[in-house]
Amino acid sequence: MSTPIIVHDRLQDLFNNLGIPIEQDAEFTVHRLENVHGEVRQSPTFRANYYSFVFLESGHSQYTLDGQQFQAKPRTVYFTNPGHLKSFYLQEKCTGYLVTLSEKFLKQNVHTDVFEDFPFLLAETVPPGYLDADTFGEYQKMVRQIADEYEGNTRYRYRIIGNLFVVLLLKIKDRFWKDYNPLQESDRGSMIVQTFKQDLEKSYRNLANLKALPNVQDYAEHQQLHPNYFSTVIKNKTGKSVNTWINEKTLVEAQALLNNKSMSVKEVAYQLKFSEPTHFSKFFKKHTKKTPNTYRQSLAS
Repeated sequence: MSTPIIVHDRLQDLFNNLGIPIEQDAEFTVHRLENVHGEVRQSPTFRANYYSFVFLESGHSQYTLDGQQFQAKPRTVYFTNPGHLKSFYLQEKCTGYLVTLSEKFLKQNVHTDVFEDFPFLLAETVPPGYLDADTFGEYQKMVRQIADEYEGNTRYRYRIIGNLFVVLLLKIKDRFWKDYNPLQESDRGSMIVQTFKQDLEKSYRNLANLKALPNVQDYAEHQQLHPNYFSTVIKNKTGKSVNTWINEKTLVEAQALLNNKSMSVKEVAYQLKFSEPTHFSKFFKKHTKKTPNTYRQSLAS
């Protein structure tokens, strides 16, 4: 009998499971690696539903992403996207920074069209970058600024972090994406997942021209696949069903739109293609335990 794969929605869930008590905000966190990776350890295989960025100053480790193994050494920068099967093996004590964040954070604090500007955030796999001392020093300086703002707990810290993160993502795009070869992701399942993620993002960028949000069959037909096969590939590769991906994306977009106080809840509901505002309210409360109005009020607190 195979061991079930554990799914972690937050870094805190992962490390608490490993016996390392840490605290974090749900949407964004920065940790020194030596505080969470202070000893040699090996993780079980798990699925992470968050973005993870590692800036390794010293130490050696290995990590596996969807069965593909990578080596990390001093002055390595690497990142992983949500939905992948991951594991890591720390061969010695490591120092550096570990940054995790959610799509909600990206949409609300970086850019609503963040995936258009930074397409590598939708990629299946991006290999690690091994940098020279000067180049790594640039990344190190930016991450330290982000960590300082995060620790400062000021009123506008997430807006400041969001702007700093844009600079960091531009640096990553310039260094990593120009050498990215999509043919390295030629595995059929990976290409189906990547295309689906891109189609999903395009749907929400093109809401004004849609009569209704695409469903499972629409996304499958776009790739000329049978819906059952398409659904199986997405579930097996990401650990989440197509409908879960759609619901999570709808929720993130709803939260971003509710930040815009000039839009009424009714307007938000119709923009997201709900036939009735009451249907939107029920959907939102089911997934957040709050009504849209209560959520909006909490933003001002």
